[in-house]
Amino acid sequence: MPGLFLLEEKGRDRGKMSRIKKLFETKQANVLNVYCTAGYPQLDSTLKVMKALQDNGADLIELGMPYSDPLADGPIIQHSSSVAIKNGMTIPVLFEQLKNWRHNNSSSGAGGLILMGYMNPVLQYGFEKFCADAASVGVDGLILPDLPEYEFETEYGAIIKKYGLDFIFLVTPETSEERIKKLDALSTGFLYAVSSSSTTGSDKNMTDVNAYLQRLKSYELKNPVLVGFGIKDKATFETACNNANGAIIGTAYIRALENSDDVSKTTKEFLDKVLR
Repeated sequence: MPGLFLLEEKGRDRGKMSRIKKLFETKQANVLNVYCTAGYPQLDSTLKVMKALQDNGADLIELGMPYSDPLADGPIIQHSSSVAIKNGMTIPVLFEQLKNWRHNNSSSGAGGLILMGYMNPVLQYGFEKFCADAASVGVDGLILPDLPEYEFETEYGAIIKKYGLDFIFLVTPETSEERIKKLDALSTGFLYAVSSSSTTGSDKNMTDVNAYLQRLKSYELKNPVLVGFGIKDKATFETACNNANGAIIGTAYIRALENSDDVSKTTKEFLDKVLR
């Protein structure tokens, strides 16, 4: 069965350069990707948060699909997922929220949109239907940390490509050079360099992170590299950007939203402290 919004897919030319690749061709350094949880802090917050991020300097928006067992996430993001689920956020609700996003932001430089989540709810939705519907509402790429490399190569990668979506693999300081190069070859858009093998939100030794990123740089990878986990302010963002194309902020932003009664103001203040 075709995706729910497949017939609505207009202007999505799969032969064109992806929005994420185009971003990195025009901005090769200091790229900022900000993670937010769909349906947090309120069910109807998703588009408000995305617009605030876009208007205040985020180059990429990584939109988390809440899941009850988010293995890679620390307590702050886990809590935001729990709240979003209680709010009623599901994949169908998310796609309904997103279906006019590109149309309404077509003239405002809307950046790349990535969905981050886990395989269980995606498989329950139907993998091809999920990819079709994601593409139709303007999603550019996917991060599914528990999608194994073998299954990607033998089954799911072709479906992702069919719908013109980028796919981003994660690597860690413990990942071997051989495997890093393999995951780089399979990835499109960028390579997600996890700064350590811990969950999101924990503090990192940036000296160790720099050594790790310098090692990645020496491999001459085909994809740009964004570093995530532990990036929380201007200092950590700039340090990460010294040896990578940019960085990903998640936990610190979710924490800022937690007690916010004005998403736009909170987002502006947060990103000003990172970018200005």
